[in-house]
Amino acid sequence: MTYVIGGILLVVGCIVVFSGLFTVEQATHAVVERFGKYCKVCGPGLNFKLPLIDSVAGRVTHRVRELEVNVESKTQDDVFVNLVIAVQFFVREDQDTILAAHYKLMNPREQMRSYVFDTVRALVPEMPVDNVFSEKEKIAIAVKERLEATMQEFGYTILQSLVNDIQPDMKVKEAMNHVNATARMREAAKNEAEAKKIRTIAGAEAEARAKELQGVGIARQRLAIANGLKESVAACSEAGISPEEATKMVLLTQHYDTVTAVGAHSKSTIMMIPYTPDGMSQVGDQITSALLINAEAQKPPVPTPKDEQSDHHSGHSRHRT
Repeated sequence: MTYVIGGILLVVGCIVVFSGLFTVEQATHAVVERFGKYCKVCGPGLNFKLPLIDSVAGRVTHRVRELEVNVESKTQDDVFVNLVIAVQFFVREDQDTILAAHYKLMNPREQMRSYVFDTVRALVPEMPVDNVFSEKEKIAIAVKERLEATMQEFGYTILQSLVNDIQPDMKVKEAMNHVNATARMREAAKNEAEAKKIRTIAGAEAEARAKELQGVGIARQRLAIANGLKESVAACSEAGISPEEATKMVLLTQHYDTVTAVGAHSKSTIMMIPYTPDGMSQVGDQITSALLINAEAQKPPVPTPKDEQSDHHSGHSRHRT
């Protein structure tokens, strides 16, 4: 019986001793209390506490955690926007900080959430909706500074504060997109008008240059013609022809050459009409003469005496028959 009782006591003793052993994970510290009062902080690995006397009151992790807060606020121009603020925080690995993080705050996440709400709703109403987008870094810095100043006392270190998303009201978003689209369309129209202006100016300059070169060509052509006429008149003068007659002969020759060239390149009937007032009277005389000739050609032929005698003999012959 004594051995049985001794064995039972030994087993119970082993159970009690082993119940005092516990492990702590990496990057974590455990807070041990004795009869409800703080006793010690145990680091990662295997640790021991007095069985039935000490207890593990809590564990504090040193890993970086993130709290995401969705805040709705009104801007200076009365537009409601939803901001998603992400706060990254952790607890440093020293005893005072661990104790502050464990004992001073019941719910650190809700505490941080309240400070984020208060900071954002104090800052955003002073900004127009456009500035909320362009100065979101300012909002993130303000949230971080506010939390650092407050949560440091409770053992929490703020690593970073980020504005992950800004969502205005749907109608406001559509209006902003429309404004942006019309601005881009106006810029595109401006660029297109500028390009058209450049093309028009370049075309006008090219046309002016072409006309300038064409004028130079015509001037050179006329100079060559004048030199040719001068040489022709000089050659006729050497042959004993007076300058007036030589000039008329050369001009008449060029006239006929021109008429021949025009007729050779045209398949239709061409009538050359003088283009001076005096020449129009000549055209009228030519038309009158042509009409008279046409009328004479259409008249019946007048019988001659020889034709009358022939008809008289023919009549006698018919009478005899």
